[in-house]
Amino acid sequence: QVQLVESGGGLVHTGGSLTLSCTVSGRTFSGYTISWFRQAPGKEREFVFAINWSSGSTRYKDFVKGRFTISRDTARNTVYLQMNSLNPEDTAAYYCAAGRSWLATGVNEYDYWGQGTQVTVSA
Repeated sequence: QVQLVESGGGLVHTGGSLTLSCTVSGRTFSGYTISWFRQAPGKEREFVFAINWSSGSTRYKDFVKGRFTISRDTARNTVYLQMNSLNPEDTAAYYCAAGRSWLATGVNEYDYWGQGTQVTVSA
């Protein structure tokens, strides 16, 4: 049974930092893309950051440039999203997902999803 389990969300003030974790299990993810998405209330789920499980290559949306970083620890089966300089616009439920296409940014292109973790940034 494939599982993706997110953790690390919480409430922070503007300018604060959080590190989200996504622990994967149930299959080998060699060659898979592990991505973070987020969904704010009333909005569609959007792609944030991706990492190739095997190579460690990354790509991201411009709105996180210079503020968020992604990494993975294959020994711990975990992908991390380090978020700095948070602002209220970053408030959302954050989800990790696994898929086989490196260029995938659409929710329908991912095979597995976690349950999400809430990030709330107060002004």
